[in-house]
Amino acid sequence: MLTAPLLSEATDADLPDLLPLVNRAYRGDASRQGWTTEAHLLDGQRTDPDDLRELLHAPGATFLLARNPAGQLLGSVYLKNQLSDLYLGMLSVEPTQQDQGLGKHLLATAETHARQLSCTSILISVISVRAELLAWYERHGFRRTGETAAFPTDTRFGVPRQKLELLLLRKDLVKYK
Repeated sequence: MLTAPLLSEATDADLPDLLPLVNRAYRGDASRQGWTTEAHLLDGQRTDPDDLRELLHAPGATFLLARNPAGQLLGSVYLKNQLSDLYLGMLSVEPTQQDQGLGKHLLATAETHARQLSCTSILISVISVRAELLAWYERHGFRRTGETAAFPTDTRFGVPRQKLELLLLRKDLVKYK
């Protein structure tokens, strides 16, 4: 990454830019330009406007946005305070901008956000067959909890090409004094 992105919390006005970013990062032909694609596992969209609006307005939730100096949205991450855990989801980086450190930067920013909220860990869920993504999170300190969750069956979030399940991972945050 050449320059540090400009970070902000999303508002309703950001949702029209956020929707195509998330969908491009995970699904369809555009997602195949990056390494985070799920297009080989699921058909259809990753999210829709109603889902993003619901997530944005959930108590304790926000999307952190990363823009370049020209204002172009390059990345985002969903964060939701769940008391001692901060749930992290939908980490999205524009496929043509992947492998430049933006995802790592958003993850570090999420950790700072979690500490500010006095959370002691970050919780994520990852599709179990996404070995490269699981390895990426594990290199960044996440550990498998041994817990699984059913993959959502609502086809508005994609149609699985095979049976899928989610693995839960947690990163314990070190307390600094």
